[in-house]
Amino acid sequence: MKVTDMSPDKITQIINLVKSEVKYALGCTEPVAVALAVAKSCEILRSNNEEPTQVWVEVSPNILKNGMGVGIPGTNMIGLDIASALSMVCGKTEYNLEVLKEVTPEKIEMAQSILAQGNVRVRMATTSKKLYIKATARNDNHKATTIIQDMHDNIVYYDYDQTILFNENSDAVEENHCVLDGEEQMNSILEVGLSVAVIWDFVQKAEYQDIEFILESGKMNKALAEEGLSKEYGLQVGRTIQRNIHKNILGYGLLTHSMALSAAASDARMAGSLLPAMSNSGSGNQGITATVPVVAAAEYFESSDEELARALMLSHLMTIHIKGQLGRLSALCGALVASIGAACGMAYLAGGNLQQVEFTIKNMIGNMTGMVCDGAKIGCSLKVASGISSAVQSVLLAMDNICISDNDGIIEKDIEKTIKNLTNIGSKGMQATDDMILKIMVSKLDN
Repeated sequence: MKVTDMSPDKITQIINLVKSEVKYALGCTEPVAVALAVAKSCEILRSNNEEPTQVWVEVSPNILKNGMGVGIPGTNMIGLDIASALSMVCGKTEYNLEVLKEVTPEKIEMAQSILAQGNVRVRMATTSKKLYIKATARNDNHKATTIIQDMHDNIVYYDYDQTILFNENSDAVEENHCVLDGEEQMNSILEVGLSVAVIWDFVQKAEYQDIEFILESGKMNKALAEEGLSKEYGLQVGRTIQRNIHKNILGYGLLTHSMALSAAASDARMAGSLLPAMSNSGSGNQGITATVPVVAAAEYFESSDEELARALMLSHLMTIHIKGQLGRLSALCGALVASIGAACGMAYLAGGNLQQVEFTIKNMIGNMTGMVCDGAKIGCSLKVASGISSAVQSVLLAMDNICISDNDGIIEKDIEKTIKNLTNIGSKGMQATDDMILKIMVSKLDN
């Protein structure tokens, strides 16, 4: 057994990290982040008794990729344009990543009119940042600019008529906006010093009353799953699996139950459901994938609330640990990372020990590495289903103490080296892949 520091201060630090990374979000977080930046700029104008008539938005390539094809809550429309226009008429920063929660049919009609008049412009920014949004709201006389970067709700700069009102790094102003130095890293995560052994120890030793709050993530995302099963959202991946269980084409079991629920939640979210999700590391789909299969497993194994809470903590933290090294946006599908987290949570509920959790991670990485992110869209539910299918297979093997060989591919004897190999491939090795995917997607806009 590996010795870890699990002092009360360490436990508190990890709990605070989870609370900062597992958040409410309404709609896919890339267009929502754009809406948040737009809302802030509009609020600055209105605080000066000026009404915005136009919004110009510049986004990093990865934000563009993840915002092009995703449904905007309540609209039956897709894209960053409608998200920006909606935010002009009903966005409120007080709701953070639920910034568009006050959308109504009347507001949608107003937003469509703004688009029809050509008063929203979205273009790609020249930046090395993976997550970067600059939104300028203006009228004939005045303008306000807001910048979000590195995290979906991380407002680092805003101004009014180029008078700086807030700048997170006052020594790094360039072309009237803020630029932070250094590689895009989720430093708050890295500073906690997570590892598989640390996470496992935390899950064993944290007091239940201190982690009980995480059950809300399962409850919220299960509601999205039920919504996806009850209505015809997106590709209806979850409904199709569920329907074929009932037809006895697919048998009922942990595999099909967890796949149906997880895919249905993604179906609903990506097609514009008005229900919020509990996100993980800035992604609703990652939050769904990290929670719903674990909830399904708890139902299957008839686990207690405390067992479910510890399994959810294991899943969320494993996802955060890997994403902390990978970065929030990459060419590697985030549902894969969250599926690894979910697999660990499911292994815990199945009675697995630390070694079997490590076997589960290695089996997942040996199988699923290379699943690309080609943007947020309704088709993401298929990837969620694939990730959960692999998760169940990986858990079953691990529970029989079967693990992919250290001689295979990128698998190492040391679990942290194996995870680092995965994240290096996703953050560095697949950069050319990411560029090619974006080039293909942007070219479709010209067709």
